[in-house]
Amino acid sequence: MARNITVYDLDQYPDNSKTVTVDQKQVVPVGSEGDDKWVLSFSTNAYSNIASSTAIQDIYVQEIQTGWAKSSGLTGNTFTLESGDQVLGIKMDNSSQYYILLDAGTNMDGDLIADDIEAKIRAIPDSYLWQSTDDSLAFKNCMAKFENGKFKIISGTVSQYYVGTAQTSVAVTASGADTCYDTLGFNLGIDSVDVAGIAVKEALVTSSYTTDNTPLVVGAGTGVQAGDCLLITDGTNTDYFTALSGTTDTSIVVPINSTNSFVGIAHSYTANEAKIQILTVQDPDQAPASYHSTVDSIMRWGIMSVTNQIDFSS
Repeated sequence: MARNITVYDLDQYPDNSKTVTVDQKQVVPVGSEGDDKWVLSFSTNAYSNIASSTAIQDIYVQEIQTGWAKSSGLTGNTFTLESGDQVLGIKMDNSSQYYILLDAGTNMDGDLIADDIEAKIRAIPDSYLWQSTDDSLAFKNCMAKFENGKFKIISGTVSQYYVGTAQTSVAVTASGADTCYDTLGFNLGIDSVDVAGIAVKEALVTSSYTTDNTPLVVGAGTGVQAGDCLLITDGTNTDYFTALSGTTDTSIVVPINSTNSFVGIAHSYTANEAKIQILTVQDPDQAPASYHSTVDSIMRWGIMSVTNQIDFSS
């Protein structure tokens, strides 16, 4: 059942209400091989430019994956930004790189800075530097939050892809010698593209292994190299170790006491009853999980996405 939502611009045009319609529809989209799909739709009869009667395109939501970038959360909860420490580079989806200048201040709360980041990113499509081929909705509908000591910037678009030409993503970068990127903790942060690109590689232990011996023989295909960090487990015991010089794809050189003065793998493992995994950088929040994880959240996003395009001036 369609629901009509009345929206306002209470700051500039409080008397001019507009209507956004939220509905669930059954459609046959291109690429579905004639199969119908249930989708959420968001639409309005209002214009994005009243003078030229510019219509606002309907939004159909099939997926709710949303790209994001977040800081490390290791730089505290209050921040001082001053000259030479105020600029962040922002790239959304496959759009161009843009830069925002944050407000200066002393001992500012993270929430205040997050609000400033959000406002500055949303204003980018209205700047004279804007590239018309870029996706303005990614910027106009972006969100910035400060939660658990971490800044999180969320793309204003949704997609079924975290990588590729149709990706939803956020990349935060430094601007020359400006130190804002480090001050806010983005230098040690992570984003959805990084996490989505991590493939956990694993293989069976193909020959029984006795502790304090080398090498460890495993199945091919992991591409393990000297210097990689690994774990080995049989479901009962687990050891963590580093592959040493001389390691190949199927033969991993393991630290042993007689050569390295310590034992790399403390337990013995049986062939075909244990596996190894190569350890790589991970999101400490165990993602990529979409920022929108509930129907309520995606409904609010859709209403916001349409509302941000409406011209309330008449």
